[in-house]
Amino acid sequence: VPVVESGGGLVQAGGSLRLSCALSGSTLHSNGLGWYRQAPGKQRELVASIIMVDGNAYLEDSVKGRFTISRDETKNTMYLQMNNLKPEDTAVYYCNECIANTHAQCIVPFASGTQGTQVTVSS
Repeated sequence: VPVVESGGGLVQAGGSLRLSCALSGSTLHSNGLGWYRQAPGKQRELVASIIMVDGNAYLEDSVKGRFTISRDETKNTMYLQMNNLKPEDTAVYYCNECIANTHAQCIVPFASGTQGTQVTVSS
């Protein structure tokens, strides 16, 4: 399903951003959605994911207590609220459908083919 990410930008350390991922159709072959990020010179990593049916969520350890993932089924949209941002959060953030395990962690991502949304945190 095509997705559109938005909400990135430049923010100072300690600031906040909210990313949005709008889906243009139904997720027929996946049960979850995930936010991934890729910093320059690093591999893409899973930041957070959510099971669409029940809202059960997973957060990577480095963002626990700072990031919140949610979804609005009526709008077919997923969100990532990012608070207390740190320079190490700087990356391109991507939204992907995925197959999630019982802990809501994406284990099989489906490539979205999008350019993602850039998040830059200055110190």
